[in-house]
Amino acid sequence: MIDANHLFIEENNLSLITNPKSNAPELVQFITFNLLIMKAIFYSTKAIEKDLMLHANHNNHDLIFTTRTLNTETTVYAKDTEAVVVFTNDDVTAPVIHKLAALGIKYIATRSVGIDHIDRLTAEKCGIKIANIPAYSPQAIAEHTVAIALALSRHLVQASYQCSHFNFSLNKLTGFNFYGKTVGLIGLGHISKAAIPIFKGLGCKILGYDILPQQSLHDINEVDLDTLYKVSDIISLHIPLNEQTKYIINRASIEKMKRGVMILNTARGGLIKTSDALEALKSGKIGYFGIDVYENEKGLFFEDHETDQVTDPLLSELMKMPNVLVTPHQAFLTNEALEEIAVETIKTLDGWDK
Repeated sequence: MIDANHLFIEENNLSLITNPKSNAPELVQFITFNLLIMKAIFYSTKAIEKDLMLHANHNNHDLIFTTRTLNTETTVYAKDTEAVVVFTNDDVTAPVIHKLAALGIKYIATRSVGIDHIDRLTAEKCGIKIANIPAYSPQAIAEHTVAIALALSRHLVQASYQCSHFNFSLNKLTGFNFYGKTVGLIGLGHISKAAIPIFKGLGCKILGYDILPQQSLHDINEVDLDTLYKVSDIISLHIPLNEQTKYIINRASIEKMKRGVMILNTARGGLIKTSDALEALKSGKIGYFGIDVYENEKGLFFEDHETDQVTDPLLSELMKMPNVLVTPHQAFLTNEALEEIAVETIKTLDGWDK
């Protein structure tokens, strides 16, 4: 039986490929282009991404798409290709990279700015080049961050739920003004720079911290991290995940913050030790908690688990709290951002061929 949910999509020829997990044939559609430069397979592909990638490609490269995630079992799909294009939920650890290298893969590109999901050291040892998206629509991430903040502050999710059940009571829906509040931005890259005018427009005072001073920013006050923790009403994370930043938000750093602080994370889940955040939410130290990323999201986010047996007790407990808002790593998901990702990804393939 052909599994129609996982299609390899090229163009013109139809063929069958065996699913290495079930030995069941899957539909494979092959595209034949003229003057093809490089053959690349895209893992974890959504339908809208496929169309945008094909449009950006201009028939230059031989592109294969699959909705399946990259792992040790699906590396076989990369046979006879030169490049593998992944997303943040794909497994690009040492065992997978070794299998890709054995298949002759020369390049791995990720459709994201962050590369913390890729074992770069192993890739380098295997002679595989790595590339990421240098930047794409920082406004998409910034706007989603502010949307989460406003939804939390005005209890919009709870209000919508109540109204859908014809409960129009105002009990427990009292929020707060952003006007006059202090927002602390940790990391002052493209996304924070896009968030600054939005928060400014709400009348907020902006504090910022970055390991590299940003002298070109005139609308904020740069402070040390402890000062930012101490005086901010809202703290928003916009930094990469690495050995230095992992669990930057933990019990010790939370203790330095105002009681009732709002914490926002649209960067990487591993920046926050979730168990410590949950403890602080229960005590009231954290008043509002909005995340688009989660430290244990791999194998969980980007898929529908409503009817299967996949569970996460920590996340489940977190989401039961009325002052918590979780979104499924969707901050990047705008038409404009996806178009930019497609263009930048094809540029990477173009550059590798030269």
